[in-house]
Amino acid sequence: MNLIDLHCDTLLKFMWEPGTNLRENNFSIDLAKMKKAGSLAQFFACFIFVKRFQGEDIWEQGYEHALRMIERGKKEFSDNADQIAIARNYEEIIKNKEAGKMSAILTIEEGGILNGKMSYLEELYRQGIRLITLTWNWENCLGYPNSREEAAMQMGLKPFGIEVVERMNELGMLVDVSHLSDGGFWDVLKYSKKPVVASHSNARALCNHPRNLTDEMIHALAENGGIAGVNFYPLFVHESNKITTEHLADHVEYMYRKGGEDFVAMGTDFDGFDDGESTITHIGQMDEVFDAIKKRGFTASQMDKFWSGNALRVIKESL
Repeated sequence: MNLIDLHCDTLLKFMWEPGTNLRENNFSIDLAKMKKAGSLAQFFACFIFVKRFQGEDIWEQGYEHALRMIERGKKEFSDNADQIAIARNYEEIIKNKEAGKMSAILTIEEGGILNGKMSYLEELYRQGIRLITLTWNWENCLGYPNSREEAAMQMGLKPFGIEVVERMNELGMLVDVSHLSDGGFWDVLKYSKKPVVASHSNARALCNHPRNLTDEMIHALAENGGIAGVNFYPLFVHESNKITTEHLADHVEYMYRKGGEDFVAMGTDFDGFDDGESTITHIGQMDEVFDAIKKRGFTASQMDKFWSGNALRVIKESL
């Protein structure tokens, strides 16, 4: 089956470990593993860890670093043009598939690098960015991140954040609420006129972490026409931080029961974590995940939606 994965941090690995490449590596994602998984499209995040920068202009440095990550990603795709190509919309995904190629969709994880400048958003769009995760784990110019502090968790989007959501709708970019505070989540649903995604978030009822979605959030996101990508990071799957395919299937089944068959997608977060224990360590093992989920009684049509159909629908409607 065709797979669309809404989130990975493999580009960050390339930036931190010189000499590595997409064709074959020891990370969780490379072309060989993607081919084994039947990948249709992979969302590649440009994650900017701004705390690594020094001085008063860390957000400006972050923006420049994001441009370098985009350039590195494009080089990898160009170097492997026989197997993969950038896609900026639904039509390009289909075109790539017909040419026998997988698709790469570029994203930003840490909207703070916009630094209050709408021109930066416009430039990122021109560079091929088609999804932005509005916050990571720190307050930024758009709003506030998830937190275990109740007061902080209720803080929402800032005025510039609202403007960015509205402009992303106009441009054709997916608004990603993973990492956002609960207050920010509800603000995004209030102001977005397009389906919203939680690219890599699970069910809070099964794993009580503020990065995950409450039942109310799942229902509202589904009503919005949005989707959530099941996250494979053990910390967000089970409180023991030790997981199997059955734990992942638990989240799929629960999110299906609360949000419906048009809600569930995949958002592995591969190469974005190195702690916890899991029987699934790379994307080439997605057949094991598929089998564990299918055993829960889902139909072939439902599995197709979870694996790529729901993501394709949102891409087609929004980009």
